[in-house]
Amino acid sequence: MGAAAGLAALAGAAPAASAGRLKQSVARWCYSKMSLEDLCANCARLGMSGIDLVSYQDWPVIQKAGLVPAMTPGAGGIADGWNRKENHDKLEKQMRENIERAAAAKVPNVITFSGNRKGMADEEAKDNCVAGLNRVKKVAEDAGITINIELLNSKVDHKDYQCDHTAWGVDVCKRIGSPRVKLLYDIYHMQIMEGDVIRTIRDNIQYIGHFHTGGVPGRHELDGTQELNWKTIAAAIADLNYTGYFAHEFVPVRDPMASLEEAVKICTV
Repeated sequence: MGAAAGLAALAGAAPAASAGRLKQSVARWCYSKMSLEDLCANCARLGMSGIDLVSYQDWPVIQKAGLVPAMTPGAGGIADGWNRKENHDKLEKQMRENIERAAAAKVPNVITFSGNRKGMADEEAKDNCVAGLNRVKKVAEDAGITINIELLNSKVDHKDYQCDHTAWGVDVCKRIGSPRVKLLYDIYHMQIMEGDVIRTIRDNIQYIGHFHTGGVPGRHELDGTQELNWKTIAAAIADLNYTGYFAHEFVPVRDPMASLEEAVKICTV
């Protein structure tokens, strides 16, 4: 079934009452061939709560559909982040502007990155990330916006990325000591790097502000082709009384909306 046919079929289906105890969201970039309006309409029908990784230009469309822009750009990029002091002035400016904009629109989260190693030792990089993010933590606290440092794998997708293990990111958050500087725990990436997903989440939930999903291997559907038990993971997170967003960031290889509906049902706990 093609994407257009799948959309038509979904339009005639009964609406979902809710997506359970987790506020489920979805990454916009995974459905870039679909209009944002159509994506929002389907997400609302499925009982979802938000759309991830969207710029401020898209917020009105999302909010009109009764959804939340759950994650938006904060500062920097994957390769160039807070681990280098020479980036701090630029990143602080970006972060202040984006936090102010997010607060005005009641957008809860902004994303940021450690940057790539480029030969830098992990301890020096931690020191630099702590120093840089200390410059903006009070801004985030006053605005009620959470800065989320994303954990990414450096094994398959993002070679040389520095914040590639939970313990490294947690140490940075502990040293910053702010309830508004947390981790974006991408389950796909951390399964590749370290596994032991549920125990790690339970041990570190206070430092996690957001989740992303994705089938391992391949970052495709949350189905029988990959190795994680998503219903068990979703239940474990919900049982921790987690109140943030749980966002699907997989690239569908089947009918996109059928795959998203399947993922939402699996993770409705």
